[in-house]
Amino acid sequence: MLSELINILQVFLTTMRDVAPIAIILAFFQLIVLRQPVPHLRKVLVGFVYVLVGLALFLVGLEKALFPLGETMAQQLTDPEFVYGAAAAENGASDMVDWTRYYWVYLFAAAIGFSTTIAEPSLIAVSLKADEASGGAVKAFALRIAVAIGVAASIALGAFRIVTGTPLHIYMMVGYLIVIVQTMFAPKEIIPLAYDSGGVTTSTVTVPLVTALGLGLASTVPGRSALLDGFGLIALASLFPMITVMGYAQGSRAWDRWHAKKRRPPQ
Repeated sequence: MLSELINILQVFLTTMRDVAPIAIILAFFQLIVLRQPVPHLRKVLVGFVYVLVGLALFLVGLEKALFPLGETMAQQLTDPEFVYGAAAAENGASDMVDWTRYYWVYLFAAAIGFSTTIAEPSLIAVSLKADEASGGAVKAFALRIAVAIGVAASIALGAFRIVTGTPLHIYMMVGYLIVIVQTMFAPKEIIPLAYDSGGVTTSTVTVPLVTALGLGLASTVPGRSALLDGFGLIALASLFPMITVMGYAQGSRAWDRWHAKKRRPPQ
């Protein structure tokens, strides 16, 4: 118990050190450049304490729960007895990786990608602001679903890449080629939002579990390297939401045009 308290205190002090530059810069511009007092100083200080405590507890939670959970799930799903069956594993069938046997891994990766993205605070904030700025034209929940589908597809594809050992740059080049083509034809008002959607998905909830999943897979799949193959899921998770959000906008526009044409009276 004492060691746990000491660990939390160490994380808290480290968090204070990391957040201090932000506080110093804000205070400098507010007091020296703008020469204005900090409005509602007491509330700001209380909120700052909340931020420090929340970040410290979050980092402890990552170390104690999310990272171990992601690695444990990856290890269990890639266990030779689970993938190939006990008899096949004993006979050495797991020495050669059969990517078709890892379908539970792909399904789990997609489910983790979708669920963590739906719960991502940064995405919720962006989607609410997009709904507000567009006057309801961009629905907050629909945007979150589109982004979550993109992340789910990207994490599943990333798990497939780790299992098969194929190079990451091939997936990235093809993905960005699709993004470039979509950018030429997608509604112009959705493009900046689609590009931002790729960034906000890789935040506090998604990154820990996805990183742990990638490292766990690369550590347990035969012939894979944690350093060479374990990373790259976050890059894919930033790419695919751009494709799905622009695809959502293009599909919505095509649907509206089809309905408008259908309602048009015959000449």
